[in-house]
Amino acid sequence: MELLIKGARVVDSHMDCVADVYINKGIIHKIDSNIQESCKTIRAEGLILLPSFVDMHCHFREPGFEYKEDLLTGSLAALKGGFTAVNLMANTNPVCSSMEIVDYVLERAKEIDLIDIHQCMAITEGFQGKSIAHLNSIDKRVKLISDDGNGVESNRAMLEAMLKAAEKNLIVMSHAEDRELSKHDTRLSENIMTFRDIELAEKTNARLHIAHVSTKEALQYIIEGKRRGASITCEVTPHHIALDNSAEYRVNPPLRTEEDVKLLIEGIKEGLIDVIATDHAPHSILDKEKGSPGISGLETAFSVCFTRLVKEGHISLSRLSELMSKNPAELMELNKGQVKEGYDGDLVLVDIDRMYEIDSAGFLSKGKNTPFHGAEVWGSLEATIKAGRVVYTRKELEYDN
Repeated sequence: MELLIKGARVVDSHMDCVADVYINKGIIHKIDSNIQESCKTIRAEGLILLPSFVDMHCHFREPGFEYKEDLLTGSLAALKGGFTAVNLMANTNPVCSSMEIVDYVLERAKEIDLIDIHQCMAITEGFQGKSIAHLNSIDKRVKLISDDGNGVESNRAMLEAMLKAAEKNLIVMSHAEDRELSKHDTRLSENIMTFRDIELAEKTNARLHIAHVSTKEALQYIIEGKRRGASITCEVTPHHIALDNSAEYRVNPPLRTEEDVKLLIEGIKEGLIDVIATDHAPHSILDKEKGSPGISGLETAFSVCFTRLVKEGHISLSRLSELMSKNPAELMELNKGQVKEGYDGDLVLVDIDRMYEIDSAGFLSKGKNTPFHGAEVWGSLEATIKAGRVVYTRKELEYDN
C-alpha cells in the first residue's frame, strides 16, 4: 500500500513544518519537500498531518455487553475519532481474567481488521479482589493489567499483583477508588487509593499507570512519587479537563471542582501528566437513565482537547500530540505515535480552523452518551490513515491521480 500526502503542515511531538510524507508497505518511508512518487496522492495543503491517536483506556464491551458496544462499532468510532490503536479494559462478561478471553478479542479484532487492539487482563480473577493466580498464564501479548471499574481494595492482593507484574514486566493500571469510602466521599476514596498504589509500586518496583486522575491531591501524590524515582505514569480524560462539577454529568471518578480542573491543566502544561485517554464508556439510553457512569468519548476526544488546551493557549499542538500519540504508543510498545521514517503509516488529517457542533446522533459508537452534545468545538477530523490506507474520511478526499 503506497500513499503520498503532499503539502500538509506536519506536526508531532518533535516537529512542526510543511512537508510531504510518503508511505510504502504500511510504513512511513520518506519525509521531505517535493516528493515525487507515482501512487495515490492526497493534496493536503491547509490541513494538519498528525500521528494517529492511541487510547490507553477504552471499553468496547465485547464479549457480554454487545448491546452497549462491540468490537466493530468501537473500532469504527475509534477511526472516526482518529485512533488506530486502543487498550481495552477487562470488565467484559465474563471478566477477562483468562487468556481464552484475550484470544477471543484478538481474533475478533483480526477478523474486523480496522484498528490495532490490545486487551487488558484483570488484576484479580473475576474482579473479585482476591486471587491473582490467573496472572501466571499471561503471555507476551498482554502488556497491561487492570481491574478498571473497580479499585483493588485488598492491600495484599495489590501487593502480590505488583510483584507478579514486576516479574513479568507488566504495567499495572490502577483504578484508584476505595468503594467503601466512595459511599461517603469520592474525593477521599480516590486520594487514599492513589497514595496506597504509589507506595506499593515503590516497594515492589512495579510499573504503575494511574487512570483518570481527577483530584489535585491525587496529582500531587503522583508528582511526589515521580520525584522519588518511582516508575509511575498517569492519564487524564478529556472530560475531566473540559468540564467541572457544575456540568452534573455522571462519570466515575466524578467531575471535580474548577480548582481541580485548573491544576490538572497546569500538570499537563508542566509535563507532569503523561497521557490523555478517553475512558470511552458507551452505554445504552436505558442504562444511562438508570445511572450508569461514563461517556462515549472516542469521537470527540481530539476536538475537545484541541479546543480546551490548544485553542485556549495552554499548550502547543505538538504537546497535545505527545499526550495523545507518542506517550501512549511508547507505553504500549507500539511502532506508532510519531511522524518518523520507519514508523507505522498511521496518521490523521485535521482541519484546526473548522469549528463544528458535536451531534451525538451521528456517532458511529452505539453509545450516544455524552455531555458534549451541542457543544461547539474546533479541530475537525478530516481523515484517518491506517498503514497507508485511508480508512475514514469526513467527506470524500480529492486525489490528484
